[in-house]
Amino acid sequence: MPSHTFVLNGQQVTVDVEDDVRLLWVLRDILGVTGPKYGCGLGVCQACTSHVNGRAVNICCVPVSDVQPTDEVTTIEGLPATVGQELHPMQQAWLDMDVPQCGYCQPGQIMAAVAMVLQARAAGQQLGDADFDQIRNICRCGTYHRIREAILSAQTKF
Repeated sequence: MPSHTFVLNGQQVTVDVEDDVRLLWVLRDILGVTGPKYGCGLGVCQACTSHVNGRAVNICCVPVSDVQPTDEVTTIEGLPATVGQELHPMQQAWLDMDVPQCGYCQPGQIMAAVAMVLQARAAGQQLGDADFDQIRNICRCGTYHRIREAILSAQTKF
């Protein structure tokens, strides 16, 4: 069976798994990282959103063979370490704005929001209302207005 090595939440990991196994299943079933959720397996719901080299990626669509040894995969579990705090400011904003309801989509929502803020910052911009259409994560509880408030509140804190 092929070996695959990459950096997960700051730690180098190696797994022995077939090349076509999706990264989501490697994380959840083999490595025990349960923050990224399975929703659709097609990259539509985006419950699995994590960061690969700082970019938001729907890892349910990524074969583990596409991940290189130098690639850094960050899940919701590793997000606080990126700012050296117990909670990432986006996670704290989620709590402050009372965003979570069932919570299933929240890790993917937070990871997408952080990536969107970082991308805007790299372009020298701040997010406005029109930018929120970029986040396509599906939330059955419908807390989208609070999600917007949380992102606006947190975008300058990290």
